[in-house]
Amino acid sequence: MSATRRALLLAAAAWPLVGRAATLPHAQDLPRALAAARARHEPLVLMVSLDGCAYCHIVRDQYLAPLHRQQGLPVVQVDMRSRRQLKDVDGRTIVHDDFVRARRVTVAPTLLFLGPKGEELAERLVGGSIPDFYGAYLDQRLEQARARLR
Repeated sequence: MSATRRALLLAAAAWPLVGRAATLPHAQDLPRALAAARARHEPLVLMVSLDGCAYCHIVRDQYLAPLHRQQGLPVVQVDMRSRRQLKDVDGRTIVHDDFVRARRVTVAPTLLFLGPKGEELAERLVGGSIPDFYGAYLDQRLEQARARLR
């Protein structure tokens, strides 16, 4: 089989994954999510995602969802361009897209590591095109955020 044909088959096999539904809870009530994270002595990991983003799919399903399911890591997702509503850290109701703009996030995926009052505890993890090192960068940011919580 030619390299081109093999690449096309791999791309075709991966295509359905791009549009697959999220495996993380969407943010609805940030004060409640922050309180739940605080009760676990963990930062709240907030993933800014974009519908149809292949890198978002990888970060969500290969890194964050397993940590959320297996270790209980507090994680929520906010979607760029979404009109879905959420309660912001100050208690006001806004839509996901306005939240993303207010936080000055311009790239998907972007991970924010939030403390009890919604403050950022670690450097943002921006983009997802670094698959060989993404897990290490994620671990580093989580450790930074946990250290600031202590």
